[in-house]
Amino acid sequence: MRLQNKKVIALVEQDFEDLELWYPILRLQEEGAQVDLVGKEAGKTYIGKYGVPAESAYAFEDINAANYDAILVPGGWAPDKLRRYPEVLDMVVEMDKTKKPIGQICHAGWVLISANILSGKNVTSTPGIKDDMTNAGATWSDEAVVTDGHIISSRRPPDLPPYVKAFADKLAGE
Repeated sequence: MRLQNKKVIALVEQDFEDLELWYPILRLQEEGAQVDLVGKEAGKTYIGKYGVPAESAYAFEDINAANYDAILVPGGWAPDKLRRYPEVLDMVVEMDKTKKPIGQICHAGWVLISANILSGKNVTSTPGIKDDMTNAGATWSDEAVVTDGHIISSRRPPDLPPYVKAFADKLAGE
C-alpha cells in the first residue's frame, strides 16, 4: 500500500463530473490513501452531472491544507462554482507553494486559473477551456495527461487511468 499515511483533499460541489470525482478517490483509497471529500458544507450531499451522490466529510473552513499531502479538483460544472470560494483558492495556493500534488481534470483548470498558479506551466484540460488556460499563461497540450512538477492535469474521463496513475506516482514520490 504505497499511499498509506497519505492524506488527500477531494473538492466537491454540485454538478461535478461523476467519474472525475469518484474514479480518483477509489483508486487512491485502493492504494492506502485517506481521501477526504471537502465541500462548502460538511455533511452535505452533492449530486454529480449524472446523478451520483457524494457526501462531504468536511467544510472548506474546517480544512488546513498544510495537514494534507495533495488535492484533487474534479471537472464537470463544479469548478466554475469551486473557484468562487476564497477557501478553495487558498487551499490550491498553499498546495502550490509547498509543491504538493495538485490534480486537475477537464474543467478543473478553471480553479487553478482563479488561484493564479498556471503562468509558465505545461498543462492539458478539456479543449473547451484551452483558451482560458493559455490566457492564464500556461502552455496547453492535447495529451491524456501532462505533469509539470507537482501539477498533474488531464482532459476527460477516458484519460482517467493514466491521469490517476500519474497523480498516485507523484503522491508516492516516484
